[in-house]
Amino acid sequence: MAEMLKQLLEFKQTDRKWHLPVLAGLCVGLPVLAGYFTDNLQDGKLVSMAALVILYIQSQSIARRMIVLMASSFGIMVSYAVGALFGFNPVVASLVLGLYAFTVHLVLYYLKMVRPPGNFFFIMIASVAISLPHNLETVPHKIGLVGIGTMISCLLGLVYSLVTLRNTNAADEVITVTKNQYINFVESVTFGFFVGVSLLIAHLFELDTPYWVPTSCAAVMQGISATHIWQRSAQRVLGTFIGLVLTWFILLLNPSMLVITLGIILLQIIVEFLIVRNYGIAVVFITVLTIFLAETGTALTINPSELIQARFFDILTGSIIGAIGGWILFNERLQFIATRQIRKTRISLVRRKL
Repeated sequence: MAEMLKQLLEFKQTDRKWHLPVLAGLCVGLPVLAGYFTDNLQDGKLVSMAALVILYIQSQSIARRMIVLMASSFGIMVSYAVGALFGFNPVVASLVLGLYAFTVHLVLYYLKMVRPPGNFFFIMIASVAISLPHNLETVPHKIGLVGIGTMISCLLGLVYSLVTLRNTNAADEVITVTKNQYINFVESVTFGFFVGVSLLIAHLFELDTPYWVPTSCAAVMQGISATHIWQRSAQRVLGTFIGLVLTWFILLLNPSMLVITLGIILLQIIVEFLIVRNYGIAVVFITVLTIFLAETGTALTINPSELIQARFFDILTGSIIGAIGGWILFNERLQFIATRQIRKTRISLVRRKL
């Protein structure tokens, strides 16, 4: 128990530079500030959410860094488009989100983009879009906003790279995890299945903002082992609870929308500083940040107590589903049985063709 508590509170060493969190804060903060001052705060928040693509800036080579950033930007736009187009029915939405999560997880391995945040933001954006009221007339406008957010990140990312990598001669390292193709397929199926099921469960519970459940599920399943999954699940639940209490206190003070807008910038910087050092403590601030970003102004001010209770149930539900999915994801016996069956099926199909 003491060892587990120590792991939950341990601050890890990292080589992440201090200016990367500041860059993330600028990318997220500029659009939301523009939205506030032009009386289009919700549009500004959507642009800010898309600007989170800046977190895929990972390479030590400017060329590869920008290629990955632009490819991720395209992926973010596709994610929102898929969600916006298929949110007309809860069952269809759950099926499409599951298939999309499966595809993203499968493809990112072959594109060698397995480093954190991995598939998370693609699934998050798709989950948000697919859970919004279905209105095809607004889709082009909103995809345009998403595109603006990714362009802001690409532009700031390029300037940042030119400044910080100007005197850097380090060789670019592409970290890859070698997997059997069948194992990667099984992992992708598992990931897609649980993300899709989590959204379906959210609809069955008739949650007012169902995207919190698949987003939490995907976040928990980002772990690198079964133990890490359970640890991350515990950290997410505990951190979420503390974060919701903190959010409740902040909302009771009835802050202005300008204060909340400035808070989003500060919170993004804090989150990026903490996320690589201690996930549990970072979740406290992630919770406050995501509520400020995802909720409308009226939801934040009318009844904060009801809002906090609803979000805790949403995130707890998603975290439990993600923990179960993570256990299956890293269960070696189940992986062996599944991969063996896929091999048998493939061999059988080849023989039939011959």
